[in-house]
Amino acid sequence: MVSDLSVESPKVLVRKVKYPRIEFRTGRLTLILPPGTDPKEILEKHKGWISRKAKFIERHLEAARGLTLEERSEGEFKELVHSYVERGSRFLGVEVNKVLFRRMSTKWASCSSKGNITVNSLARFLPGRLIEYLVFHELAHLLERKHNDRFWRIVASRFPDHPELESRLFSYWFLVCERV
Repeated sequence: MVSDLSVESPKVLVRKVKYPRIEFRTGRLTLILPPGTDPKEILEKHKGWISRKAKFIERHLEAARGLTLEERSEGEFKELVHSYVERGSRFLGVEVNKVLFRRMSTKWASCSSKGNITVNSLARFLPGRLIEYLVFHELAHLLERKHNDRFWRIVASRFPDHPELESRLFSYWFLVCERV
């Protein structure tokens, strides 16, 4: 499993940025700082957030230990995604412009304002229900762009268990990033 969850020795990057940024990418704490910023000061100021985020990640790392990755070909995966896009589009009454596949480093899928759905090619290792959910989640963005109450009501119309599915996606993220 990802074992770089040390918050005492974060990776520090100094860049030409206006404001400091704290990231936990795949379990690794990274500070992105403007020149002249004291990393210890940033860590102290945001220690509560860092602690909560570290605990969240640790829970998902633990959950990932009990998961297995699906074995499916790229062709089977694309066929499965297209079937879920068709089913979800009918259910929601929306039209998709294009379905694209590419490896993404920070998310499972996205939806553009032009109606393009992009699915992370790593999602082929997910169980079918999670693939169906993430496709539906992106299709819901064709009706509501933001993750507001209306958006979550749309998602809940087909996936009332969406909070659990979101949680499982986080756990699978760590497993996929470690193994693939």
